[in-house]
Amino acid sequence: MEYGICNLAVIPLRAEANDRSEQVSQVLFGEAFEIIEWSERWVKIITESDGYEGWIGRLQFAMLGHIAYKNLKHTKPLLTYRAVTQAWKIADNSVVYLPAGSSLAFLEGTTCRIGNERFEIIGEIGEREDIATTAKSFLNSPYLWGGRTHFGIDCSGFTQVVFSLNNIKIKRDASQQVQEGVLVENIEEARLGDLAFFNNEAGKVTHVGIMMNNEYIIHASGKVKIDTIDKDGIYSQEQKRHTHKFHSIRRFM
Repeated sequence: MEYGICNLAVIPLRAEANDRSEQVSQVLFGEAFEIIEWSERWVKIITESDGYEGWIGRLQFAMLGHIAYKNLKHTKPLLTYRAVTQAWKIADNSVVYLPAGSSLAFLEGTTCRIGNERFEIIGEIGEREDIATTAKSFLNSPYLWGGRTHFGIDCSGFTQVVFSLNNIKIKRDASQQVQEGVLVENIEEARLGDLAFFNNEAGKVTHVGIMMNNEYIIHASGKVKIDTIDKDGIYSQEQKRHTHKFHSIRRFM
């Protein structure tokens, strides 16, 4: 078995081995993965953090040995918490701008080793805030299918990254997240940090957001924003209507 690690700020994870293929997620700096297939320009991977599968470019990562991968798997790295953290690439004196949630793998002091490269992290390391503050830091981030950063994020990428930054590990997609946690019986019992799920006409869960309390929700729809919520679903003040049909609420902490 072969392994790799992301040595760029963020790379697209695609459904197929094609530049025009749908971006299903993103791999952030320092995140490791298992390589399951090679092609001329692409590799198919399974991410270590959430078991997500897709294709990345062959020039967008560094190889990682089995022992190093095993160590990463069992020793959770510190994460970056600011929207942007600068990492000085020592070899060529350049700067990589890391998004929130990047993994500072193999950190020694303030130096991060990724493959054969070393990156000096500039600024605070290991600084963590509460769920509400972390979630609100993403306000106005544009919606991007498969996105996981302040510069473009989808609904379940938003919930996953916010939870990750608060040391809670959940799956990538809303349809997977709804299978986790503990059911909250009714919306009146909802509290900060619960996840609310919403379904389409066919009954499939297609949307998720973070409850601020039992009346307000923060979620990514067009952009990350705060809307009101009731037993029928999310009500948009901008659109003057319910935009998402309520399915359930799950608690993770």
